[in-house]
Amino acid sequence: MLVNVKDMMIKARDGKYAVGQFNINNLEWTKAILLTAEENKSPVILGVSEGAAKYMCGFKTVAAMVSAMIEDLGITVPVALHLDHGSYEGAKKAMEAGFSSIMFDGSHYAIEENIAKTKEIIDLCAAKGLSVEAEVGAIGGEEDGVVGNGEVADPAECKTIADLGVDILAAGIGNIHGKYPSNWAGLRFDVLEAINNATVGMPLVLHGGTGIPDEMVQKAISLGVCKINVNTECQLSFQEATRAYIEAGKDREGKGFDPRKLLAPGGEAIKAKVKEKMDLFGSIGKA
Repeated sequence: MLVNVKDMMIKARDGKYAVGQFNINNLEWTKAILLTAEENKSPVILGVSEGAAKYMCGFKTVAAMVSAMIEDLGITVPVALHLDHGSYEGAKKAMEAGFSSIMFDGSHYAIEENIAKTKEIIDLCAAKGLSVEAEVGAIGGEEDGVVGNGEVADPAECKTIADLGVDILAAGIGNIHGKYPSNWAGLRFDVLEAINNATVGMPLVLHGGTGIPDEMVQKAISLGVCKINVNTECQLSFQEATRAYIEAGKDREGKGFDPRKLLAPGGEAIKAKVKEKMDLFGSIGKA
């Protein structure tokens, strides 16, 4: 059974660890992440962008797949199915499809419109028992065609959004989606600390978890970050393992061309990466 992220986040905040959001892209991705969470007794958040949902034939297909997989694999740890960077319309569709947590990304709107739309999404989610993530200050990089420049959020705006009743808050602190460039200046911990103080205990979210040095991740957790999003790193691990399998010619040995065999090394690589991140975030054994 899917759960929202409220209890996960409160426990993570009080326990000074973070829960990973690992984005899913297909069946193999989902299976690898769920099995890793179960094996390590870690709560887990499955993130789905609107682009990934479209690729997987829509929100309903994704929700049905995840719910059935939890049952068939005997998953006992808390699992949330979370819309990542949802648009106003996308958020509504994901709610109807059975997602347990919704991120409404209104960061590209003026603050007044962001507030109005966020309020509406909060009310709709509250009626269904779903959790809500909001964003202030666009995260750098590109996510489904929305480009952010690594903006730094205003702590006062963060408080305004937090006070609307959201459950978790994503605030830009110089982080970006995708690979980090060599000239990246690092996270703005002064801003993160100010946001943490302004929002008084609100669980905070760190987007763009790929490529942030481990010590920065751990410092961010100490300053109120309870949810960390990882996607690109799993994609790179999958790609490297699949490339190695094909370059070694294993797809031409026996029935190595069978997609179940062809994709297996990539799935194992995802499991290894997810375990590594759960260990870094401190969520192992916290289910």
